[in-house]
Amino acid sequence: MNEKELKLTFYAKETLHCPVCDASFNREELLSGGGRLIAGTLTDELHRKYEPSAKYGEVYPLIYQPTVCPACWFASAETDFLHLPDESKERAMLDRDNRIADVQHIFPQVDFSSPRDLFSGTAATYLALRCYDLYTKEFSPTIKQAIQAIRCGWLFDELHSKYPGQHYDWLALLFKKKARFFYRQAILFEQSGKEPLSGIKNFGPDTDKNYAYEGALYLTALLELKYGPREPEEKRIEALGAAKRTIAKIFGLGKSSKAKPGPLLEKARNLYEAINEELHETDD
Repeated sequence: MNEKELKLTFYAKETLHCPVCDASFNREELLSGGGRLIAGTLTDELHRKYEPSAKYGEVYPLIYQPTVCPACWFASAETDFLHLPDESKERAMLDRDNRIADVQHIFPQVDFSSPRDLFSGTAATYLALRCYDLYTKEFSPTIKQAIQAIRCGWLFDELHSKYPGQHYDWLALLFKKKARFFYRQAILFEQSGKEPLSGIKNFGPDTDKNYAYEGALYLTALLELKYGPREPEEKRIEALGAAKRTIAKIFGLGKSSKAKPGPLLEKARNLYEAINEELHETDD
């Protein structure tokens, strides 16, 4: 009885067949309710923190998001896993040994046949980021890589807080810089018509709320401020000026629509002020 009450995850009944190697497996899912998730603060990066529960301890919903084949380590978001384009399957198989080696370089003991933990969940998120290179533009892979990259950053932050001195903080920063690149690219691709955003339904970036396209615009600006290159100075000023204009657009949208999430508008206003401060500008 107690074991059942303390159960955190379960394996879905539906058996999945990997589109790359045809291995069969069952997805691990996080149970909801029962005090498993105690919502904490929302960071400026729209990352929802969770308080440890007396019953279940620390719970990380993000680690259960990617679907990973335990045989070939192909990974993606659950909604895309079975829909890998046929023309990419051979390339995915050829990359098998490389992606496994890359993960094992950071996490030598990780595997995807056992229940997820913070290590394998972080590895799964990295694999999803990597494997979205295999998807065509109809899937909006660039914005999905952006989301996986920022999630990697958050998970490496967690690893650093638990296991300091292992260079997880350096990896967290690396992936947040990657997220900046991918968010920027995704918005540019969408605006130029090179890659639509119609292939994504939930922009996240976390699991608790969908902040939609406005959230992606906000993060593009925020990540530029926090992780964009500082030199040369004129490029920095140009990039922050563009970020400021993006935030101004969000303010305009917010005034005209009551449907926009309140926390996003508040954080966007704070970001706008922070950019002004760095640019030494004021709005009269």
